[in-house]
Amino acid sequence: MAVNSVSSLGEPLGVGSIIGESFTIFFRKFFTVLILAFVPTLIGLVVTGQLVGWGLAMGDDTNISLEAFSGMGFALSMVIQFAVYGLSTALLVQMAYDSKLGRPANVAAYFSRAVQSIVPITLLSIVAGILIGLASLALVVPGLWLYAVFSVLVPAVVIDRAGFGALGRSTSLTKEYRWPVLGSLILIGICSWALSFALTFVLGLVGIGFGGAAVGAVSIVLFAAITGVSYGLSAVAISLIYARLREIKEGTSMNDLASVFE
Repeated sequence: MAVNSVSSLGEPLGVGSIIGESFTIFFRKFFTVLILAFVPTLIGLVVTGQLVGWGLAMGDDTNISLEAFSGMGFALSMVIQFAVYGLSTALLVQMAYDSKLGRPANVAAYFSRAVQSIVPITLLSIVAGILIGLASLALVVPGLWLYAVFSVLVPAVVIDRAGFGALGRSTSLTKEYRWPVLGSLILIGICSWALSFALTFVLGLVGIGFGGAAVGAVSIVLFAAITGVSYGLSAVAISLIYARLREIKEGTSMNDLASVFE
């Protein structure tokens, strides 16, 4: 692999380009993005709801007791949430590269590769989440900084095949670019929240008129769809951040990255 780190470091990340291209891919492939994020999210939500209750799983129960946050059920539900996020991101990273290169989506292949990577992605995401959480307890800024440090963990597993070395790989790739990476992630996070809010409002209006037992099922599906949209935009942005960092530091083109899927 050719490495151009000496000559290319200092090149801007291109936050504006990343944000713009994230939206372009997201809306161009909206239904593909939705499906890839929705299916794992729905399955995870149903399993979590059975473990800890629908109120806690969907975050809409204001009377949750402290006991709900203890026990094996809650711990298992947290592992499931990390796995769902990791699986969704792994699927969408592959889709984003194919979309950028104008290639058709291959959902079956995406699932096959993502499932093969799910164990390291889940375990490393838990480790990263714990570290970020502990740093955030001290001060918010260190937590955000660590979020940027580990932000390209999933692409490192799926594309680099870094396995359990993905934390180190993400740390290396984001070095010297963590603040612009964080800026990109914050902007995308705000946009994801705005999209989720808008969809919640619109789908809430559509949902008016459902009654009886249908309300629960409809709410679960809509919640999974809205969460999937948020996951989708974030995952596309992360894949583009990773690609840009590889381009700056190693001279790796998008075609080179996508070739690992062939």
